[in-house]
Amino acid sequence: MHRDDDEHRLLEACRLARVARDRPGRDLPDWAHDPDCFAAGLDIALILAELHVGTDCLIAGILYRAVREERLTLDEVEQGFGGGVSHLLSGVLRMAAISDLQTQIDSPVLGQQHGQKDNIRKMLVALVDDFRVALIKLAERTCAIRAVKNDEERRWSIAREVFDVYAPLAHRLGIGHLKWELEDL
Repeated sequence: MHRDDDEHRLLEACRLARVARDRPGRDLPDWAHDPDCFAAGLDIALILAELHVGTDCLIAGILYRAVREERLTLDEVEQGFGGGVSHLLSGVLRMAAISDLQTQIDSPVLGQQHGQKDNIRKMLVALVDDFRVALIKLAERTCAIRAVKNDEERRWSIAREVFDVYAPLAHRLGIGHLKWELEDL
């Protein structure tokens, strides 16, 4: 694919995310209303760009929040950007569903909390059939923890999830600088 084609596709993804932010959708508890799905998508894409990922991964990062908030469908993404981008987003949505389990096991059940978190970590690793899916999710979690500066309780909740699940995943994927940032946040 030519550089001009990549640039056109990225601009189109930005346009679509900008349009999607004005559509009705559902709010996500990890994100306040700021940044909106368009701004958050750009933040995710900036982190991904530092990892030197390809265009499909950048597009998926730009569109992830809009899809997760149900402002944009996977069918729309597939029609506009092809099966590669929609496959990545589908994988990140599956990771998000497993991640939601993490928030449900914050309190120990018969002393099994550590084992449960380890199982979730293993499920996430097994779920990832394309390492770019994990990169997108890691970038999204990094943005989420940055976005909840003023809600200390929510920040701690995300920080626990990141420390227990996503920082080790970043380490396993060989992206130590992201692991360190996640742990520092």
